[in-house]
Amino acid sequence: MNGNRFGRLFQVTTYGESHGDAMGVTVSGCPAGLELDEDDVQAELDRRKPGQSMITTSRGEPDAVAINSGTQDGYTTGTPIGMVIENKDARSGKYEPYVTAPRPSHGDFTYSAKFGTRNWGGGGRSSARETVNWVAAGAVAKKVLEAEGVEVKAHVNQIGDVEAPPVTFEDMVEHAEENEVRCAHPETAEKMLEKIERYQEEGDSIGGSIYFETRGVPRGLGAPRFDSFPARLGQAMMAIPATTGFEFGLGREAREWTGKDRNEDWEFDEEGDPTPVGNKHGGIQGGITTGQPIFGEVTWHAPTSIPKAQTTVDWETGEEKDIQVVGRHDPVLPPRAVPVVEAMLYLTIVDFMLLGGRVNPDRMDGKAGEYDTDYHPRSPGNE
Repeated sequence: MNGNRFGRLFQVTTYGESHGDAMGVTVSGCPAGLELDEDDVQAELDRRKPGQSMITTSRGEPDAVAINSGTQDGYTTGTPIGMVIENKDARSGKYEPYVTAPRPSHGDFTYSAKFGTRNWGGGGRSSARETVNWVAAGAVAKKVLEAEGVEVKAHVNQIGDVEAPPVTFEDMVEHAEENEVRCAHPETAEKMLEKIERYQEEGDSIGGSIYFETRGVPRGLGAPRFDSFPARLGQAMMAIPATTGFEFGLGREAREWTGKDRNEDWEFDEEGDPTPVGNKHGGIQGGITTGQPIFGEVTWHAPTSIPKAQTTVDWETGEEKDIQVVGRHDPVLPPRAVPVVEAMLYLTIVDFMLLGGRVNPDRMDGKAGEYDTDYHPRSPGNE
């Protein structure tokens, strides 16, 4: 099975199944001298872990990370960083009825058809449990980018037909973690929670979306055609389980705009460099970053594991039968996916910056674990 690695210079390789002994990730390409310990990674994992509220799965995973290579005395050594997160609360018995009877809209049959076998406990490798590795790796990328002045933030902007009004980057930073839905607009968050609870009571689930935004990403990242910035970012977002759409800038709304209305004039910024007037393009033109904020949206379908009665077939017995998928499952995905989206943004950005020489490992202080403050990519003023 291929497809377990992400990135070119900042490479992330993952392993593990939902109900296996552990999840694990190796990060290669992180510069030496970066101050990093398990608390840095744990802070991000705690945002993603199950059991945070009544609208998440009750699976009791502490998601405690152990860094077992790549650091010494609290600093990275430049060698691969290995991290392990043990599975503590796996209960595979509930999945035995689906060994040869695929759950509706899951990867049960497609995995079995492709490989001739699969780890059926909890969905195995296809489970969103695997994203714990991505968040751990993203925490390392975040540490690298924080020193370069790059910021990333996301929040849940829609659940079902309940949509939040536009919010600022500062609103997301201040309010997104204040409620269990992770919506930065408190009044809308209450309505979202009511809708989620209603579907949960009915034994059903609901979809939604996440809005993301960056600050401080330098201009010049991306190499069209197939290494354009949105192409790589789209791959990162669409790899997240249950995603059905990725947009940046105006996204789908662009089809309603004329060229004259969407096009943005040019002017000189305070430093005398050309800069677009406005940012309908979402920080990307011609597949290359402009230095303005990158923003967009990712959409999730409703979780497919629901207790309502559904119909399947058993490919071994040839029988059709009704099933109810019992177990511990999220009734909605975006609230726990916010740190996953942020992690994939960090991983995408740091990989491009390393490729473009925008992160200079020679300028890192192995003792202080800090970058030379004179080395920062220039980013034009953001609107």
